Amino acid sequence: MTAIALQQPIDTRLCFSKPQPEIGYFSLRPLNLPDDTALLHDWLTRDYARFWGMQNATLAEVETFYKDLMASSYADAYLGLHDGKPAFLVECYMPLHDPVGQHYDVKPGDRGMHFLVAPCNKPVSGFTLAVMRTIMEFIFSDPFARRVVVEPDVRNDKIHVLNKRVGFEYDRIIQLGEKTAHLAFCTREHYAASLEMENRP
Repeated sequence: MTAIALQQPIDTRLCFSKPQPEIGYFSLRPLNLPDDTALLHDWLTRDYARFWGMQNATLAEVETFYKDLMASSYADAYLGLHDGKPAFLVECYMPLHDPVGQHYDVKPGDRGMHFLVAPCNKPVSGFTLAVMRTIMEFIFSDPFARRVVVEPDVRNDKIHVLNKRVGFEYDRIIQLGEKTAHLAFCTREHYAASLEMENRP
């Protein structure tokens, strides 16, 4: 998704970093397996991560899933860090090679994305929005990326609010296997407009 993405072997150095005002310093690096497996398994099998559909996955299944994803030529996975500590998971993919690409007219520069924030004991106001903005800026740091595509579960009310806040426009409801999802898009221009609106006095 950035200029260095979609390459093998995986380089686990930081590939993106961004300070977010009043929240802290965010960065991303490609997953490092098997070292990250236990952490991912802990996050993905918790109740709040139910929309990821991996609550009953074993350690081995989580590791295999992400090894296969990162070995593909059309997807990557990253660990997001907040002030150097693991804070979120990001999957970036090419919609043309994903089931979502069968539900709309895929255009050059389209990028798909999923993300999961780590569990926390002390919620920080604005944290998830800062994570989302970091991810969007990471994707758009690729000069070839023109539009981000998401397909969140229709029941995931929190993510719909967040998506719209950063500029996603909801198109229609689609069926992806067992998941009923909203299909939504955010162009560079819509993302920039969301930032401008947020920064207005």
